[in-house]
Amino acid sequence: MEQNADSVEKPKRYIFLLLTDFSILSLSTALETLRISNRIAGRKLFEWVLCSEDGQPARSSLGTDFEVHTGLEVLSRDDTILICGGAHIDEATTQTVVHWLRREARKGLSVGGLCTGAYTMAKAGLLDGRRATIHWENQDSFREAFPQVDLTTWTYTGDENRYSTAGGTSGIDLMLHLVSELEGEELADAVAQQLNYSSIRVIQHDARVSVPDRINLRHTKLSHVIHEMEQNIEDGLSSSELAKRVNISTRQLERLFQRYLGQTPKRYFTELRLQRARNLLEQTDMKIIDIAVACGFSSPAHFSKLFRRRFDNSPHGLRKEKLFGRRRQGFAQ
Repeated sequence: MEQNADSVEKPKRYIFLLLTDFSILSLSTALETLRISNRIAGRKLFEWVLCSEDGQPARSSLGTDFEVHTGLEVLSRDDTILICGGAHIDEATTQTVVHWLRREARKGLSVGGLCTGAYTMAKAGLLDGRRATIHWENQDSFREAFPQVDLTTWTYTGDENRYSTAGGTSGIDLMLHLVSELEGEELADAVAQQLNYSSIRVIQHDARVSVPDRINLRHTKLSHVIHEMEQNIEDGLSSSELAKRVNISTRQLERLFQRYLGQTPKRYFTELRLQRARNLLEQTDMKIIDIAVACGFSSPAHFSKLFRRRFDNSPHGLRKEKLFGRRRQGFAQ
């Protein structure tokens, strides 16, 4: 019996929205996962459309223009939008893009963000009360801008029909997850093998290498203390409070920091706060006084003094460099 053409299942369609300075790596890993899925299956399971805000070529993270198929068109409810973000995501997230996303999402479309695309989703209100992730460099600024979002440090997230990734190769993880949901684990495993991706990471995998891992630190109590510091940047915890949380004396805690990190707990905590402050200065337009408070400094003057000593520049100076860089980029275009 001949199969009716109308009964053949249509390919699942993904709409990739390329924002200015989008990550080439995130786009390519996602597209390759879909392409290889089609090849292994021997039929067109997935198809994709590349779009930009105005239908014109989109500038990539490599500084080259990338051709697209269309602008912001009206989509089908069965489509899935994947927003490809990158650097300067706040500037790339225009009101036109936000309005389009809101309109299409109201139809019930699934929406995902690659690399920093979760910022655009949150700006459109699509992540309120939902789990999400974003590139680790944008975690601090995202948390300040969108407290209503349940931000995680996972490689990728899925909360009903909302998805997000943390950049790098995490686009592969998300797409393999979607392939598995739609076509089964066997195909997803076969695609992972073709990609030489030996281990499909579970959805709870932490995207950022932790401080203890980066310094090859395996002392459980010290790792716990560092985690407590990272989670309490604004409020702050004294050495005695930190020691109490891991059931050791303050003197023992200080010895651990000196042995493994070569500095006192107080100095290490200050370094964490200064690094977060620098992230917020570079990635947000928050007032400097608000950044000082958010990072646990008692006064703007004290914050500026420590910041200058650490980075050989003042918070105001770094903010001016950021603004100058934006203007220079605008002139170059």
